Amino acid sequence: MPAPALFVVSGLTLYLGAAVAVGLFETLGAPTVSWWRIVLAAVVLLAWRRPWRRAWTRRQLAWASLFGVVLAAMNIVFYVGIDHLPLGVAVAIEFCGPVAVAAVTGRGWRERGAIVVAAAGVVLLAGITLESDLERADVVIGLAAIFVAAACWAGYIVLGKRVAGAAGSGIDGLAVGMLAGAVVFAPFFGGSVTTVVPDVGLLAFLLVVAVCSSVVPYVLDQVVLRRVGTATFSVLLALLPATAVVVGAVVLGQVPSWPELVGLALISGAIAMTATAR
Repeated sequence: MPAPALFVVSGLTLYLGAAVAVGLFETLGAPTVSWWRIVLAAVVLLAWRRPWRRAWTRRQLAWASLFGVVLAAMNIVFYVGIDHLPLGVAVAIEFCGPVAVAAVTGRGWRERGAIVVAAAGVVLLAGITLESDLERADVVIGLAAIFVAAACWAGYIVLGKRVAGAAGSGIDGLAVGMLAGAVVFAPFFGGSVTTVVPDVGLLAFLLVVAVCSSVVPYVLDQVVLRRVGTATFSVLLALLPATAVVVGAVVLGQVPSWPELVGLALISGAIAMTATAR
């Protein structure tokens, strides 16, 4: 399956899970919902992959663990961001992380051109934040969280490429990484266990979030990262703001404006350019 098609599946499941998660923020809080997403995704991946059967070196475990901690941090601050900003806007601003990676690692002229086009689309989409009627405190908190998430996303791409190419251990490394991320942040959010575990319905919704937003998209990421370069992967991620806006409009009622639609068209053009680059 072509990489853009994989990203359609990845993006739709990723942000469908995020839309479900938004409904849980009032019950647990955005950071706690994100931590449970990582915990349950780790349980699913560990049960599926059983990575302990693989012979690991200390270096592989260290990289996988660092990757998982960055991934967990990215998810936590991203959920804080979408708790204060519209989903599509948050994703668009977060995309400056992948754009930065692509700008540093890209070599071909089509890649470079695609980066410019994608960046223009992201700037246009993010610009609506400056004109929104959101409360100033929400905007400040949301923007701060999303810019941190963008930095984490850049680290996720760089570290993910290393983990994906580690002797074919990409998905196993993802399982180990998610376990590491869950453990590192457990002291901050582990107290919610007494609230979540007895509530079967809440636990079920969190499992849906984990599978849709972590297991499916991040497994697909590892598959794609083994096929393409870091720069190409970064710019392909430009499809995610488009899917986030679609999910936000359909599920959360966050209907995109005309400037957003123009930005989405620019990002789609960038994806088309990278599809013909290799």
